[in-house]
Amino acid sequence: MKKRIVSALLCAVMLVSTACGGSDDSSSAEAKKNTKPMSAAEVADNMNLGINLGNTMEAYDASGCEKITYEWIPAKGSNKPKDYETCWGAVETTQKVIDGMKKAGFDTVRIPVFWGNMMENDGSWKINEEYIKRVKEIVDYAQKADMYTVINCHHFDEFIIRRNSLEDCKTIFNNLWTQIADYFKDYPYTLVFEGFNEYLGGDQFDENGDLKPLASRDAYTLVNELNQTFVDAVRATGGNNKDRVLIVSGYWTNIDKTTSKNFRMPTDSAQDKLMVSVHYVDNEKYWTNQIGSQEWLDYIDKQCEELTEAFKDKNIPVFLGETTSIYPESNFDSNALYTDSSECLQIVLDKLTSLGYVPVLWDVNDNFYSRTEYKVKNDADAEVIKNTAEKLR
Repeated sequence: MKKRIVSALLCAVMLVSTACGGSDDSSSAEAKKNTKPMSAAEVADNMNLGINLGNTMEAYDASGCEKITYEWIPAKGSNKPKDYETCWGAVETTQKVIDGMKKAGFDTVRIPVFWGNMMENDGSWKINEEYIKRVKEIVDYAQKADMYTVINCHHFDEFIIRRNSLEDCKTIFNNLWTQIADYFKDYPYTLVFEGFNEYLGGDQFDENGDLKPLASRDAYTLVNELNQTFVDAVRATGGNNKDRVLIVSGYWTNIDKTTSKNFRMPTDSAQDKLMVSVHYVDNEKYWTNQIGSQEWLDYIDKQCEELTEAFKDKNIPVFLGETTSIYPESNFDSNALYTDSSECLQIVLDKLTSLGYVPVLWDVNDNFYSRTEYKVKNDADAEVIKNTAEKLR
C-alpha cells in the first residue's frame, strides 16, 4: 500500500466544512483555511480513482441544440437550479450521495457544470447567483467527504464555440472563468478547475446555419488559445488560484489529436501546476464492438504509449476525465478473450493506474453507482473499485 505523506498532511488540516468563496456562510473564517500548495504531480498522485456526477449540473434543455436557430437556453420548470440538476433524470445531489462515493473507494469527484442555465441572454455572460451557489453546495459536500473536487465548463463550451468567432469565444470564456475562479479563489487546493469538456476544436456554424468542421490548423489554434485564456483568467483572480492545479482540456479530449505536436500546453505563471485531460483509452474499440479482444488490449496499450510520450515523459500528469465504467454485452468482440464487464474494468484501471494516470469513471444516475442506495450497484464492480483503491491509497 503506497505511503501518502502529502495526503496524510492534507487530512490533518482538511476542513470539516470547506471554504466558501462568494458566500456569506457564518463559518467563513474557519472555512478560509487553506492547505499547502501542491504540484500537479502531487495532486494526481493523491486523486487516485475518480467518478463523475454525470447528467446532473451539466444538464440543460438540449432540444434543438444542433440547429443555429437554438439561440439561447430555454428555462426549465420554475427556473431554479434543481430544475436543471434533475432534468436529465438525476436525483437531487446530497451529502449522502457523495459520502457513498468516498466509502466505495473514490477519492475524486468530477462535477460537470453547464454554466449557462439561468443566465440572462444580455451579453454580460453573468453566472446566476443561485446557480453558482448550488454548485458550491455540491463542491462543499465533496470537500467535506475529503475528496478532490473537479469542476469544469461542460456542454456550455459547445454552445458557445459553435456560435462565436475565436476572439468572441476568448472574451466569453475569460469572463466565465474569471467569475468562477473568483468565487472559489479561497477554496483549498483540493478543488481543481478543468477548463472545458470535449468540444475544443469542434464544428462551428457557417453562414448558412450548417455545422462545419474547422480546418485542422484553425482547430488547433482555437484549442490552444482557449486553453491559454482559461489559465490566464484563473491565475489573474489571485488567492489560491495563483498556484492552484488546473486541468487543460485536449482537442475533443481525443488522445490521437491531443498527443499531436500541434497541441500546445499553455504557458503558466505557476510552475508545475498543469494537467492534461483526455477521455476513453478504449473508445474506438468500444463503439466497434471489440471489447475484450486482443485488438482491444493492443489499442489501449498504444493509446497509453502516445500519452506517455507526449505528456508523462514531460512530467505532465494525465487526467482521464471520462473512463468507461460498464461494458454492455453487445459491445464485446465475438472472439473476446475477456467477456466479463468487471474483469475488463479491472484491466483498464490496472493499466491506467500503473502509469500514474488518474481515471475518472463516467457515470450517470442509477448506472454504475446508485445515488439512492449510496453504493456501487454491482458487487463485482464494487470489489474492483475497493481493491484498486486499496492499492493506490
